[in-house]
This record gives sequence, C-alpha cells and structure tokens, in this order.
Amino acid sequence: MRRPRRVIAVPAVLLSLLLTGCAADAVAGTSDASGTTSESTTVTAGATAEEVLAANADVHEVADAGTATGTITLDGDTATSDADGVTVDGSVVTITAGGTYTISGTLDDGQVVVDAGDAVVHLVLDGADITSSTGAALVISSAGSAVVELADGSVNALTDATTYADADVEDAPNAALFSTADLTLTGDGALTVTGNANDGIASKDGLVIESGQITVDAVDDGIRGKDYLVVSGGTLDVTAGGDGLKADDDSDATEGFVVVSGGDVTVAADGDGVDAETDVVVTGGTLDVTAGGGSGTEPTDETSTKGLKGSASVVVGGGSVSVDASDDAVHSNGVVSITDGDLTLSSGDDGVHADVALDVTGGAVDVLTSYEGLEAEAITLAGGDITVVASDDGINAASSATGSTEDAQGDWAGPGGESSGTASLTITGGTVAVDAGGDGLDANGTLTMSGGTVVVNGPTNDGNGAIDADSSPSVTGGTLVAAGSSGMAMAPGTDGQGWVSATFDSAQPAGTTLAVVDADGTVVATFTPTKQITSLVISAAALTAGEQYTVVSGATASGEAVDGYTTTGDASGATEVLTVTAGEHTAGMGGMGGGQPGGGGQGGGRPGADG
Repeated sequence: MRRPRRVIAVPAVLLSLLLTGCAADAVAGTSDASGTTSESTTVTAGATAEEVLAANADVHEVADAGTATGTITLDGDTATSDADGVTVDGSVVTITAGGTYTISGTLDDGQVVVDAGDAVVHLVLDGADITSSTGAALVISSAGSAVVELADGSVNALTDATTYADADVEDAPNAALFSTADLTLTGDGALTVTGNANDGIASKDGLVIESGQITVDAVDDGIRGKDYLVVSGGTLDVTAGGDGLKADDDSDATEGFVVVSGGDVTVAADGDGVDAETDVVVTGGTLDVTAGGGSGTEPTDETSTKGLKGSASVVVGGGSVSVDASDDAVHSNGVVSITDGDLTLSSGDDGVHADVALDVTGGAVDVLTSYEGLEAEAITLAGGDITVVASDDGINAASSATGSTEDAQGDWAGPGGESSGTASLTITGGTVAVDAGGDGLDANGTLTMSGGTVVVNGPTNDGNGAIDADSSPSVTGGTLVAAGSSGMAMAPGTDGQGWVSATFDSAQPAGTTLAVVDADGTVVATFTPTKQITSLVISAAALTAGEQYTVVSGATASGEAVDGYTTTGDASGATEVLTVTAGEHTAGMGGMGGGQPGGGGQGGGRPGADG
C-alpha cells in the first residue's frame, strides 16, 4: 500500500521502454520540478562502473607546469614576489604567466588571481591564509589548467566575501576557490574553505581532488565541478547549505558526472548530498552523507534532499557508502546498479529509487529505515546481501506510466484507475531479508524467482500481503519465505518448484519457531518470525508438490539461519498446527493468487523541487 502523494508525469521516452530486467535501457537526463527530462545518454540497466565511466568524457590529466618559478609572500594588506609573472596591486596578487608558484603568509583582505591565458599554473599553498571582502579569495580566471597543491604539513585557509562586487556579471566567480579551467587539488597539507556567499570550491570545467585534508563550509554548494567532479583520495569534510558534491553540466550528455573512487568523504548538506546531472559513480573510498537533516526530517517540495542522486544513473561498484537522507537515500531518474561495495541507508522515503531499473548483482545493501525500501519499474536482484526495513512496501516494482494516478488507498494505478502491470521483479540470486509494514514483495506486473534466498517478515494488517503481484509469482528455484497477515496472502503459481502455504486460525506470536515436517518426521524447514503472523508461505527445492507436510509450533531451529529461516531443526515436543499439501492452498486462504493488484506504486516518493 502506498500513501497518496503528488504524481509526477514520466517522459514518454521512458514509457516506451521495454523493461525486462537487465535488458532495459534508460534514456536519462536533467529533471526539473515538473519531472520533465531533457535528452541525454543511454544507460543500460546493470551497467558496471567501468562501462558507465568509459562512455563519459575523459577526466583531465595533470599537466606539467615546469620547475619552480617563484614565491609569493602575503603580508597583511599587500604581498611581494620574486617572480616576473606576478604583479601586486595593493592587496590583489595577479599571476600572468605559467609556472609553479609557492604562496605563503596571510592576506587579510585581498585576492590571488590567476590570469595566465592557456598556460599551466601550479600553485603550492604553504601556510597561506587569504580572506576577501569583495569576492572570491583565490580565482583562476584563465589558464590551460591549474593545480592547487597543499604543501606537506601546511595549514591553509580561503575565505570569501558575503556578497560579491561583481555578482551581477555573467560567469563571474561564485566560490571562495573558483576556477574557469580544469582544476586539480593535491598534496598532503590541510585546507579550510569558507564560502560565505555561494559555493566553497567550484570549477567551470573539470575538478579532481587527489589528496589533502580539505574542509569546506558553504552557504550553497560545497564542492562543484561543472564538467565533472572526481574524488580519488584525501579527507573531505563538507558542510553545505545547498548540495554537498555536485556536477551540473546539462549541455553535454558525457559530462556532468560525480565519481568517488577513494578517500574519506563526509558530507552534511541541506540539499542533496551528491548531485550529478548525469551519473554518480562510487568505486572506492568511504562516503558518509547526511542530506536534508536526515531521515527523521520531513522533506519539502521546494528543495531536493536526496543522498546520492544521478539523473542518468547511480552506480556503486565498491567502497563504503552511508546515507541518512530526508528523501530517497539513493535516487536516479534512470537506473541504479550495485555491483559491489557496502551501502548502509536510512531514508525518510525510499532507500533506493530508480525510475526505470534497479539491478543488484553484488555487494551489501542495508536499508535501516525507509518508507519503501527498494523501488523501480524493473528490479533485478542477482547477487549480494540485501536487508530492508520499510514502514510500507519492502521491495516495490512499480510502473511509471504517463497520466497514471493513485487510487484512494494511495496504490499505483494506470489510466482510468487500472493497474498498468508493466513492472517486473526478478530474483535470480543473492540473499534478501525484508521487514515490511506494507507489502513485502510488491510487483505491479510480474514476479519471478529462479535463485537466491528471500525471507519476508511482512505486514500484520490484512490490507497488505507479504507477496503482492498482478499474477501468481513464478518460483522455479531458490528459497522463498513469506510470512505476515492472511487477508491478502499470495503463494507461487503451480508451474515451479514445490511450496507450502499455511493460514493459521490463531495468530502465531513473534519469536515462535515454526517447522515444516515431512511424512517421515524430518524437518525440512524452520522459521521464527519477528512479528505475529497468520500466514506462512515457503517455497524450496526440498518441498515436493503433491506431498503432505505438517506445520508445527514450538520447534527448535538448528543450522545456519537466514533472517529466522533454517533448513534443519528438531520438532520433537512441538505442537501440530495443521497439515498442508505442497502446491495447494489451505482452507481460508481468501484472496490467494490474486491479492490487490497495483498494491505499490511508482510516483517516485516525496519528490523535491528537482526530482
């Protein structure tokens, strides 16, 4: 079941996609408050980080600026230099030639400006503290490329003005450290950047952070690269009144991406934690994001407060990601692909949301708290370890159709209130544990399973079910355990492997170990629910269709447990509850095989102003 919310119209190009798990392609791009999407790249569901990055623009390499050119010594309200390519006009220092310059000292109210044409400029900050009352502290207005190196052991600071004298000039600087050229930050020193007017660090081209201890506190975006932002090392601590890490080029489909491949990054943002116009890619390092005050804060329609947001894709292929977001923890208007890494997610809305497709083939995904855990139109779970806690649907494969609406219960429905039924939930491997207050596994279309282990501790109210699909689920392999209420209970179809379903006249309390025992008295499965249940469905290779099994209460589980499920145990002394025939429904299983079609719904959660 899904609560009523504003419905976002989905672009026709997405509606036209044939969504069949890993075969799905998504055309994704920029998104505004109305949900319209501009044309961008084609991203294949299940794509690896390497594939996504290979399709994007090349990241710049650091050019050689040559040998040391000179030094610049800052001294209160003026400066001196031994380099021919440096001029000093009061408290403004201008570098007009390429080369390597070491800057030290304090500039109380001034600027360092690089205006070197197409030359490569390498700045070494060695105890430099620059404050400006009129604009940016360090400006690279022209250069072929620029490097800011933090000298080993040095402590440096850049602080801009609260208002800029040239704020009305188009393309004027808008960050304490601002560059119009490709910019690289490196070195083993420390840098504190205070953005009092807008951003902390910004580049109009590409921005790469290789190393350093960098602290940014900005009233708007923390660190922004237009073409791309790449963090490959260092320790970053970013506090932002807008977005934390950002790439915002919307004119080139191969640009506008954010990559975290190393380092230790902490972001606290009032807006999105990481926001990419195209792709967010994480392959290494540690990324800890708090967005919009965290999962306990109610988001608004005025500001997008998602954790990781990529309009085309979010791909995690390694590293450690922790997110606490008031809106979706991980969000894409296109696809989300998780192939490796560790994700720990807390969300006020969806743990992971993709408009088009979500693929998990490896790694670990732990959704600690959410409204809905995993949501996309095509969900494929082929590997990894997934744990979901959701107050509503645990895993929701929901159709996104132009003009679709939600019914009175907040469930997704197609035009005219009919379920569109184009969504798919496909499970071929991995381990999945779901704790859901609404539907456990919800497919507004097809639900197929051929491998893996899935355990659902589902709803306690009869308006939802541990399984909810438009047609009988097809389970041909793996292990499926679905427990919860019985009002909307659903079991697999008869075309797959054996399964048993039981409806209990008396609710079985949480913590009670139930066992399925064959005719020879052998325990073939045990399950200990975390909630009170009146329905239990188990499908496993050890169950044979047509044979009778006894369900007992008060058994003892043994062996390795998967979220309360084991394959062995001791039923001696247990109380017989009922006898079931594998592949047949027990009496009283009202609604079996039907449930409530459309019990989930897309809608994209509680969207912010930019989706």
